[in-house]
Amino acid sequence: MRDQLEACMQAVNQIVLGKEQAVRMATACLLAKGHLLIEDLPGMGKTTLSHALAQVFGLNYQRIQFTADLLPGDILGTSVFDRETSQFIFHPGPVFAELLLADEINRATPKSQSALLEAMEEGQVTIEGATRPLPDPFFVIATQNPACQGGTFNLPESQLDRFLMRLSLGYPSSSAERELLQGSSRRQLMDKLQPIVERSELIAAQQQVNDVRASEALVSYILRLVEATRIHAQLAFGLSPRGSLALLAAAKAWAFLDGRDYVIPEDVQVVFPAVSAHRLREQNSSTGSGSSAAVIQSILTEVPAL
Repeated sequence: MRDQLEACMQAVNQIVLGKEQAVRMATACLLAKGHLLIEDLPGMGKTTLSHALAQVFGLNYQRIQFTADLLPGDILGTSVFDRETSQFIFHPGPVFAELLLADEINRATPKSQSALLEAMEEGQVTIEGATRPLPDPFFVIATQNPACQGGTFNLPESQLDRFLMRLSLGYPSSSAERELLQGSSRRQLMDKLQPIVERSELIAAQQQVNDVRASEALVSYILRLVEATRIHAQLAFGLSPRGSLALLAAAKAWAFLDGRDYVIPEDVQVVFPAVSAHRLREQNSSTGSGSSAAVIQSILTEVPAL
């Protein structure tokens, strides 16, 4: 299975150039049954990454463009009266997909943003009094523009906490951008992508990730990191218990991608920034959640692994 996962990541890396670490992190997020938030400027490849992941993992893909006039029904679906049967027929919305891209999620109003909360947390939605299960697997990739850009609504902490990881792709290297300019169009390459992992194989891999072992010493290390965020003088608040669980789940997925059935401190360290940054806020920050990389790095440096 690990060879197939490596093949998936290599295929995506042929589409999203020069972002091997981000592709691996996104794959780990999928294996950990989490959801992914990608924050970056427009045109950095966020949509391309999500579409490529859906292709190689053979997942049903839907995209929602979040705008200020988007309504919850546009996400979840709605019932329409059928004259022939004289009944209301439910028409599912795009949320009923295996991989859902919520594009520019912070351009929608908080009411529409919150429509995703139950779906992301419970794997189901309640519409008109009826609870409807979502597909398995169900993976949300949300993109957002920096809060400094116009027409954006900051995601509240309650919604940020639903994302297992937050990534930023950043500008490509000069060599990667040159290859992008001189190579085939991304759309043409995307059309050639074939599924490498079947849905049943992905579900089995997610279960194997859940079974990856974490020793008592490793759990103690995670608890020390979490405690450090809660008492750090520069942070307004620390990681919640959900953040602790997210850190362990992400570390297990990273270990699995490395071909191990046990977690080591290096696994925790590599995923810690992506798991914790959007869950923390500095004392002097007035722009919502998000702590500086320097604070997170200082925690990793100061907290002993053993």
